[in-house]
Amino acid sequence: MYQRIIVVGNLGRDPELRYTQSGQAVCHFTMATSRKWSGQDGQPKEETTWFRVSVWGKQAETANQYLTKGQKVLVEGRVSAQAFMGNDGQPRASLEISADAVRFLGGGQGTGPGQGQADAGDTAPPSNEDEIPF
Repeated sequence: MYQRIIVVGNLGRDPELRYTQSGQAVCHFTMATSRKWSGQDGQPKEETTWFRVSVWGKQAETANQYLTKGQKVLVEGRVSAQAFMGNDGQPRASLEISADAVRFLGGGQGTGPGQGQADAGDTAPPSNEDEIPF
């Protein structure tokens, strides 16, 4: 069996970087995807889906360094769903992506140097401000 998901959306908050006890970097962030359409009554409709994303290793460090809230990003990886009961007693689900690749697409509200398009695996630091690694 094979599972793959590719999602393009905007970061809901700044990434958080942590390290496991063995020293492995892991970066967590949330991202939202939206779709807009017109309903049968002609009224505009919008649906937003939220994902929690985990990025590991050098990609985690790079994502944490260059991604900011509101920035557009493409995430590719495996998805898992967790069901839980909300505070209001209603059933809910959480979608989590374990990312294999993260690409910075720019746009959104982010203002960091990650506004260009790059693979999060590109970890060489810039030698000066004019040389951004992507």
